[in-house]
Amino acid sequence: MMTIVESLSPGAERVRKAARYLLPIIYVGLYFTGIYQGTGFGFFVNFLLIMGIMWSFVRRKLPVRNYILAAVLTLFYFILYWTSVFDGLAGFLGLPDRWVLYGVVYTCFILGFGIQFIRRNRHSRYQVWRTISLIIVQVVLAFIIPLVMRVIINKEYYFSYLWPLKIEYFYPATILEFPFPFLVYSLGASLVLMPVLALTLGKRWYCSWVCGCGGLAETFGDKWRHLSDKSTSAWKFEKVSIYTVLGISMAATVLIFLNWKINVQAGSEFTQLEGVAGLAESFYGFIVSIILAGVMGVGYYPVLGSRVWCRFFCPMAALLGLIQKGGRFRISVKEDMCISCGNCSTYCEMGIDVRAYAQKNLSFTRASCVGCGICAHVCPRGVLKLENKRRGD
Repeated sequence: MMTIVESLSPGAERVRKAARYLLPIIYVGLYFTGIYQGTGFGFFVNFLLIMGIMWSFVRRKLPVRNYILAAVLTLFYFILYWTSVFDGLAGFLGLPDRWVLYGVVYTCFILGFGIQFIRRNRHSRYQVWRTISLIIVQVVLAFIIPLVMRVIINKEYYFSYLWPLKIEYFYPATILEFPFPFLVYSLGASLVLMPVLALTLGKRWYCSWVCGCGGLAETFGDKWRHLSDKSTSAWKFEKVSIYTVLGISMAATVLIFLNWKINVQAGSEFTQLEGVAGLAESFYGFIVSIILAGVMGVGYYPVLGSRVWCRFFCPMAALLGLIQKGGRFRISVKEDMCISCGNCSTYCEMGIDVRAYAQKNLSFTRASCVGCGICAHVCPRGVLKLENKRRGD
């Protein structure tokens, strides 16, 4: 088992707490100046602020190699998003562009590290099958099918991503470019299939069995799952941050839809909502889709754990969590069996203090729980079990 890293001193924590509030405000403020465009001074400022925000949220003493690796991963995403370096590499390899190259790398990481994960956890059927599911979904639905579609109709559609995670699939200008069956799938899967499955199976059906973001976190990010912040302040921040992003995603979707509808009715390319809708779309695309989901979501793995995006910012996880609270999923606890070893809490990638529930003999449902089942897997006495039961059973 891994050892828990040492906590920071009170003085260091106070400094970082101040930076925790100040740096994100500065970052968002500078976004509206347009400084992050291009690869010059703005690129440098952008990178420094992103690394500063990461540093401010670290509450433990970590090996230098963790920070170095986090910087390398973050820099990788900076080069991917803001330079054409990988276009040249993609051309050299005979691939259309950097995004296809990125898809190849992403898929290979889930496949390679997924196989390693299966080997390590081969004695758990649940872990084996959910990892196989993540690999198949990534390879088929998130890579092969979009690539084939690109060749045939010059458009890509990722069947494994739903609204509000893939927010543009509810943008009329985007989804109406696809044949009618894609519109039916986008609406049906997001508004019917997703909530029904969340009520019956919990959010795990998506977050731990289907989602590509979760797939990378569960495979490549597995070695850092123990670094998730278990503090009360992190939980308070989580409640504010994740529902704020969910609110922004819903507001952006409504604004963009209304703008499109007014545009169609007026027969004009410009409406009174044009500026606001455009700002909402660009802000969400940059801050949420690029920075929070990509740069921070993966770049922060080695210092803040593998589920930074899923726990603090993902609108899909937020919505599924709310539904899960009223559904059948729960983690049941065998009474008077817990020996307080702490393995369950240590390895919870969502920062839930599972041991506290086990010590009190309380079965529970937490909105943030993605149902990965690792808490039950590492329990030496089989105290925990993932279940789907009707309320009151």
